[in-house]
Amino acid sequence: MSAAAQHSRTRTSRLMRTLAVAGTGAAVLAMPLIAATSASAATSTPSTAAATTSLVHTSGYTNTLDGWIRESLSIMAQKGIPGSYNGIFRNIMRESSGNPLAINNWDSNAAAGIPSKGLLQVIDPTFRAYHVTGTAFDPYDPVANITAACNYAAARYGSIDNVHSAY
Repeated sequence: MSAAAQHSRTRTSRLMRTLAVAGTGAAVLAMPLIAATSASAATSTPSTAAATTSLVHTSGYTNTLDGWIRESLSIMAQKGIPGSYNGIFRNIMRESSGNPLAINNWDSNAAAGIPSKGLLQVIDPTFRAYHVTGTAFDPYDPVANITAACNYAAARYGSIDNVHSAY
């Protein structure tokens, strides 16, 4: 085989590997979006769809997942509730894929009439018991949901950072 033919094959192989890696990377980046649209726990009901317009926080934080986590961490620091950005983010991605209007209508809580709601999938009794003053009294409010869930996780597990599965 000539040197030119070998060089062409190497370049083609490198290109194919690059495309395969890029495709895998795109699939990994798309997974949270796919999960948010296909997971049973991440569905929103018509009654909660209107709530998206009320999810505006005027505290100087952006109205995004990053802003909600940062605002929650600020409140948690004031109230002595432990937790880290990474611990909160990891649990949000597992529980709701970042959808603040996520509701779980299929597990044992839902069967008992108290479905898990919001970013960290909190049931209403837990939200009421661990609600943190200074946040909205609404389990679909992202900051209130994160802060109440982290307050609960701190009481039960020491910190949201210690939660690695459904809680």
